[in-house]
Amino acid sequence: MNDEVTTRRAVHSVPEPGFGEYQTTCLIAARLGELGADIGLGCEILVPELRMGIPDDVDRRWQQALDDGCDPEIMAALVGGLTGVVGTFHGQRPGRVVAVRADIDALPLTESDSDDHLPHRLGFASTRPTAMHACGHDGNTAIVLGLARRLADRNFAGTIKLLFQPAEEGLRGGRAMAASGVLDDVDDLICIHLGLGAATGTVYPRTDGALASVKLRATFTGIAAHAGLAPERGRSALLAAAAAALSVHSVGQHGRATTRVNVGALHCPGGSNIVPATATLLLEARADDTEACDLLVTRITAALQGSATAYGVTCALETVGQAPAVRCDADLAARVAEAARQVSSVTRVGDSLTDRASDDAAWLLDRVRTHGGRGTYVVIGSDLAGGHHEPSFDFDESALRIGVDLLDRVVRTLGEP
Repeated sequence: MNDEVTTRRAVHSVPEPGFGEYQTTCLIAARLGELGADIGLGCEILVPELRMGIPDDVDRRWQQALDDGCDPEIMAALVGGLTGVVGTFHGQRPGRVVAVRADIDALPLTESDSDDHLPHRLGFASTRPTAMHACGHDGNTAIVLGLARRLADRNFAGTIKLLFQPAEEGLRGGRAMAASGVLDDVDDLICIHLGLGAATGTVYPRTDGALASVKLRATFTGIAAHAGLAPERGRSALLAAAAAALSVHSVGQHGRATTRVNVGALHCPGGSNIVPATATLLLEARADDTEACDLLVTRITAALQGSATAYGVTCALETVGQAPAVRCDADLAARVAEAARQVSSVTRVGDSLTDRASDDAAWLLDRVRTHGGRGTYVVIGSDLAGGHHEPSFDFDESALRIGVDLLDRVVRTLGEP
């Protein structure tokens, strides 16, 4: 196995949710330190108060990672879920500042234990029963660490920053990293992702159609009562939440934008003989235009509050994730395509891949533009076994070396003054 495959499998076996990526952060920081990179951690690379959807158990996970042998010096910077790493390499010659971003978090899924599933068959499947790398972030991480090994020769112009961002899933970490200022001197930003329907050997230097999105948590609070003796005293949070779920899915669409709404979960503690006092909805809005997404959220909010009023309960709404639409700069994408055509392991260079998902890399790309730079979202093709966010997800590991070859060529080219 090459280094990228070894790294991918190590990360894959210990998946961690957003803002709980302690072992992953320690692995990345240790590797970068061995290569002589300048390391940024914690408050140096994240604005703590701009993180969204921080899990309740980040402190317990921190202690567990420390007990499992993570470096105490690194862990000290990560207290409270301040995960992620930025590694900086300075070249031997003056030049431009180029950044590459990978995401490092996993999903709350139970991985397949079928013999047809390669990670299970070869013994590197998730060791965490409720978490899994089911989107390729383990591969993205391995690719950028592979690039770091190449950059250790310092035989390039300019400065190269490698961003390992926490909490992409749910769009919770990108804004906090963008606002930290780590990108404010960057001329070109390359955000990468494996798969997304592109075949192994294919590179798309840009995407289009990636949606702006807002993730919401709606908490309904009513009055508990005995369902048989005195139901009239109760105010059912569950009925309000159920009505709200249907109402949200009937919100009017937009004539000039592609929109999506989804209620993904309804949680309500209680029993069959209790009028339930609390219920929680997890839901999202998406649109290919950021303003249209904001309008959709306004209408969803009205639907939620209307259902609460109808059932005599209250509704508290919290934004737990958010990102604008992804925009790519055509001139930078053209430079990436030009470099990709000179990489022997790349067999096909596409134009633009249409992507209807969402990614909080959008915050990073917009921040770079604010300071006069350029950005693009590059898809590195990989044949998939199982789709993204599915328990059977896996990818063709030969794509890892292709990704390293590509980025090595791209960043050295872009760094030239």
